[in-house]
Amino acid sequence: MSAATGTRTAADTDQAAPLPGATVRAEFPPAGYWRRWCEDAAPPVTVRVDAPAAEPPPPAVTPPVAADGSTEAPYRVLVVEDDLSQALFAESVLSGAGMQAAVVSVATEVMASLGTFRPDLVLMDLHMPGMDGVELTNLIREDPAYGHVPIVFLTGDLDPERQLEVLEVGADDFLTKPVRPRHLIAAVQSRVRRARMLQRERSGGGRHPVTGLFTRSHMLQRLNSMIPGDGKGALFMVEIAGIGVLRDRYGYSGLEQLLTDAAARIGEAASGHAVSRLSDSIYLIHAASLEPGQLPESARALRDALGREGFSANDEPVRLRAFVGYTTLAHAYGDASSALAAAERALREARAQPTAVAGYQPPRQRDHDQAMAESVRQALADNRFELAFQPVVAVAGGEDAQFQTLLRMRSTDGTLLAAADFLPAADAADLMHDIDARVLELAVTVLHQRTAEGRPVRLFVSQSARSLARDGHADHVLGMLAAYGIEGARMVIDVRQDEALIHALALREFCDAMVPAGVQLCLGQYQSGRESDALLAQLPLGYVRLGSRYAQKLDDPAVRDEMRQAIERAHRLGLCVIGQQVEDPQAAATLWMSGVDFIQGNLVQQAAGEMDFDFHHSVL
Repeated sequence: MSAATGTRTAADTDQAAPLPGATVRAEFPPAGYWRRWCEDAAPPVTVRVDAPAAEPPPPAVTPPVAADGSTEAPYRVLVVEDDLSQALFAESVLSGAGMQAAVVSVATEVMASLGTFRPDLVLMDLHMPGMDGVELTNLIREDPAYGHVPIVFLTGDLDPERQLEVLEVGADDFLTKPVRPRHLIAAVQSRVRRARMLQRERSGGGRHPVTGLFTRSHMLQRLNSMIPGDGKGALFMVEIAGIGVLRDRYGYSGLEQLLTDAAARIGEAASGHAVSRLSDSIYLIHAASLEPGQLPESARALRDALGREGFSANDEPVRLRAFVGYTTLAHAYGDASSALAAAERALREARAQPTAVAGYQPPRQRDHDQAMAESVRQALADNRFELAFQPVVAVAGGEDAQFQTLLRMRSTDGTLLAAADFLPAADAADLMHDIDARVLELAVTVLHQRTAEGRPVRLFVSQSARSLARDGHADHVLGMLAAYGIEGARMVIDVRQDEALIHALALREFCDAMVPAGVQLCLGQYQSGRESDALLAQLPLGYVRLGSRYAQKLDDPAVRDEMRQAIERAHRLGLCVIGQQVEDPQAAATLWMSGVDFIQGNLVQQAAGEMDFDFHHSVL
């Protein structure tokens, strides 16, 4: 463990009285501040709590609103529970939230009730006399009319194997008894909202009601069904440049109307090919019939469609500039995610080209890179990935144990490789989704073990935005947490800013699924900028981790000022800020004065395979 014992004294300065409710922070860290991580740190101050905080009231009853602004019919929930008191509890909570709830206490009557009540969701006990949850779920899923109705189990059974068994036959989620009313309402509302949205997409041909473009989920389903295929066709990504400037000038409503008009223009230029909006500023085109030789001309046509003729926003003429990246499917991609990643790389290259157009070219891997990619594949097969942990410590003190997970790969000769040694080769070989799945599995296992030992922790778990954008990944995350009985608040999903900007729309959908379960999102490598600052307000984030640029250039006054403004912006949005790569006391002191909430780096503790940091004594 690294520690510093400097004793810097605060200067005597005249300060204005703080505003009510404002956070008060010393000009300098208190004397002996960095001794908090030393063995001779003073014992923590014990604060007596006479009574637990009152449970916040359930959310106010508001009728569900459809995408077109109209009021939807109340959500209908079928409660399958043989315990009358439990059934009445669930019914009263759901009814109090404006939903319609019906109770069935006999498992054999469920199918008949499905036909008469037509529920949006089934809330079911796992253990019932006559027919258990596995049998009943199988019975429901065998009927095509109810194949898409969400099934959520409310159970006290903490056996992960039992829960996994039910998830495998078609259940959607688990809620562990006793469940708080707010959690029950949020979980049900989230599942029903998504189920109704999917139903609208299926009944409307998967098209957006205003633009007529395919919805993002329908497009991804289309690509998943066609890739890998015969190798014909291509993918284009069209990005509208300067989206942050446009938002600042025309506001959100003006920008949205501008993007709607741009979508119509892209749809016309795509000449009958499938088009969907992938994120706030990026559109995806699947041209199933184009030959490789036609792609450069088609990409230029898409670029010119936006730039040749002007648009109108708030009664002002607007000229748009577009970047276009494309890839032919003749590269024989193994799945849709790999093809999308290639088009994404081409789009990044297009941003640096004078023509604003670029096609994907498979990298010629050096022998070393090819060998490393093969090593990663073999390590996945042999289960030779491990996690290292680095504490994320509150600067104001706190006893919550939380760690950043860092991926390591054990080579065949026993050497432990850091992520930077193998992830670039793995990314080029399209192995990131497999790696993300393994990281998630390792993290959930650790959380389960620590909870069973009575030593719960919170883990920051890195995932690529491409994995989070995949259909079913959110359900996979929630299913694993439910199967192992882990509270959602014990996990924070960490995603890099550069990836999040491209997949913003998909990340919002992912967050909508995570928030009701208590899982939070952390935006990593955050650097202030128009688009990144807008992203902070768009996503329901819990944390931001400052980019390494800030830690490396703290001696530059301009960088320090930019960092302070970025921290203030995050705080205004209610986000917690993590200062990373803290290697020395001077850097830590600068971060303290800039207002960060958490410190992470080798000054606190180097990454290790054990989680042995003493948060209990890391107080002032």
